[in-house]
Amino acid sequence: MAQLMNRDEFRTALEEAIKGKSANKAPFSVAWASGKLSREHLAKWAENHYHYVGPFADYLAYIYANTPENFKEAKDFLLQNMYEEELGGDRHTDLLIRFAEACGTTRERVEDPDNMSPTTRGLQSWCYAVAMREHPVVAVAALVVGLESQVPSIYRRQTPTLREKYGFTDEEVEFFDLHIVSDEIHGERGYQIVLEHADTVELQQRCLKICEIGAQMRLLYTTALYYDYVVDELPLTELDMAA
Repeated sequence: MAQLMNRDEFRTALEEAIKGKSANKAPFSVAWASGKLSREHLAKWAENHYHYVGPFADYLAYIYANTPENFKEAKDFLLQNMYEEELGGDRHTDLLIRFAEACGTTRERVEDPDNMSPTTRGLQSWCYAVAMREHPVVAVAALVVGLESQVPSIYRRQTPTLREKYGFTDEEVEFFDLHIVSDEIHGERGYQIVLEHADTVELQQRCLKICEIGAQMRLLYTTALYYDYVVDELPLTELDMAA
């Protein structure tokens, strides 16, 4: 029977729930990091990614609305995160669209929901459902710890390739540079919120499970991009991955 963990034990368990499920393991990510994708493939990524991360401030707003008033630091973090997404300097989605346009697609195509894959639509729907229906601490565990905290490790592998292999400018890849820094901060603050407020055995177990699911959802989404857009041109054997 599960017992209440102390902060150190719980932190380790959260990290273990995500471990081994990084989106870096997806064939699309492997192809990207090794410079084997085309700009058209990267454009497809942007057209999908917009519909996952574009509503991120909306997800956070639902969590904020469900967060008790006495969780002051958690509410402050959620507000700050929303502000950074939408108002703090360039809107993050505009930076993503700038990259997409550099890949050869258009703002209109990026913003058109008909251009996202069914798997992307599923990830977006899952994020909305978690934000609206789950206990706010569980929702933070899912979206900030399970999803957002992964971003720096993913983009640190991909961003150098964008410059060195594809020749994108610093301005065109600002979306990635920004999130390497901001999501490392956000991810750690998400951990601290979960560690502080998941104060029952039930809440801890729910947070662990949803972190695992969140990591699996991002891995599934990234894997689907390969099979939807890349596999016919770049088989797994060319990525040194077993079929």
